[in-house]
Amino acid sequence: MRNQLPIRLLRAIICFGIALLLVLRLGSPSALAQAGSRTAPESTTSEATVTLDGQPIFQISDAGQYSAQARADLISLQLQAALQMAKPLSVKIEPRNRLPTLLLNDRYLLTVTEQDAQPNSTPDEQAIIWQERLQTKLRQALAERRPAYLQKTIALAIGIILAVAALHLGLRRAQQRGLQSLQQLLHMPTDASKPSRPVEGLSKLLLALVQAGLWIGAALYIANLFPLSRAWSYRVSEALFTSLTSPLMTLGRNAYSVIDLLLLALLLLALFSLAGMATNLLRSRVLHLAGLSRGGQEVIATLTKYSLITIGTLVVLQIWGLDISSLTILASALGVGIGFGLQNIVKDFGSGLVLVFERPIQVGDFVEVGSFKGTVERIGGRSTEIRTMDHVSIILPNSRFLEEEVINWSHRNPISRLHLPVGVAYSSEPEAVKTTLLEAAQSHHEVLSSPPPQVFFTGFGESSLDFDLLVWITQPSHQFILKSDLYFRIFALLRERQIEIPFPQRDLHLRSGTLNLSPQIEALFKQRQP
Repeated sequence: MRNQLPIRLLRAIICFGIALLLVLRLGSPSALAQAGSRTAPESTTSEATVTLDGQPIFQISDAGQYSAQARADLISLQLQAALQMAKPLSVKIEPRNRLPTLLLNDRYLLTVTEQDAQPNSTPDEQAIIWQERLQTKLRQALAERRPAYLQKTIALAIGIILAVAALHLGLRRAQQRGLQSLQQLLHMPTDASKPSRPVEGLSKLLLALVQAGLWIGAALYIANLFPLSRAWSYRVSEALFTSLTSPLMTLGRNAYSVIDLLLLALLLLALFSLAGMATNLLRSRVLHLAGLSRGGQEVIATLTKYSLITIGTLVVLQIWGLDISSLTILASALGVGIGFGLQNIVKDFGSGLVLVFERPIQVGDFVEVGSFKGTVERIGGRSTEIRTMDHVSIILPNSRFLEEEVINWSHRNPISRLHLPVGVAYSSEPEAVKTTLLEAAQSHHEVLSSPPPQVFFTGFGESSLDFDLLVWITQPSHQFILKSDLYFRIFALLRERQIEIPFPQRDLHLRSGTLNLSPQIEALFKQRQP
């Protein structure tokens, strides 16, 4: 149960982030305007909002020579000034010029016109609705200016800040635990130094978005609690909402805002992560149980991953309303950039596809590339990872496996033959040496009995008789350990049977004769004699 809780919390964070962006996108003014344009004709009358302490009350329209914004600003100023008076406030309705007029403490506030009334309602009905709304807002504004409300609100603000701080730290810890539990569930590497990059990147991005949203929402909520800062909170919220929902770029006939682009990027990241998780599940739960080799499993998993990403991207773009044909210009520009700056990356990616389809090397093969020897651990889109005998990961570009000579000890048939040169003294019996070497080879459990080991007499060296022991093995990656074991066994048997292993020797011959010295050297020797 404890392991499932972080996973559920991580899923909740993902769903919350996607749902938040969807709500913002669907509730944006541009989306509402597009929906309204399909059902109703466009209105030429402008509207403005009457506010009190930053809270919207109602919207009014143009009236004669007065614009809606000018009327709204004048009404908001009158309401704000009335709150400064230390006396009760009342709103009345009085007919003037056959139109209802709202009075604030018997002073003119506004006249409700035909344009102000909502559809299917009269100015008198609209005036009654606005009167009740003004009375409610004015009573609330007076109550919020009392000392008791301010003390209670300050305590609530401090509690909100502490709660958000605790939730901030709790989300970070839950993200780390949920990531580890998710990797264990999907049989992914759980080493902290090498986490799963797609899952880790998506979880960090969602965590940052949720944490930032928490602090911004808390700040706006606290500012909205106080009358003096409520107007600032309203303006910031309106500006933030407008900047996120206003069209930023246009592709084809559709305009996209920041929310649209963020949601599209989030969906693509989720697609990549889901493709990776589905591939890991396919590899660990299906292909592994099917008994396929590591190379076959990797080929099927790689093709499945790229297919899911390609098809999923096209589906997401089509559902999102993006016309694929509108990307032709962008694709042309990318083609030029690929031709000049990304040619090496494209070459490596193309080489990776060739390696996947032709399979000259596979995951699990023991290969030699230049001075590197090791087992192929991963064949990616751009590079291949080789794990050496020292457990060091070597990352090589895919193009190197097609442009240079590569020795693949495991290609098609992993059975390989090893050569072990041995030299003995000239006094040794060749048949006895042959019997000893064969006995040493046959005593090792990793040496195959069919084909059997062989011994060849290769020649006469400067100081030794040279033999070559040939053995067959099925695990090329163990060849270094096997050679060491065989040499240990050969040395012990040769010593036991008193067969000498020589070392390099040189003979120095001095011929006798007369040594003639120059007169100067003879004089020097005579001076040094006592």
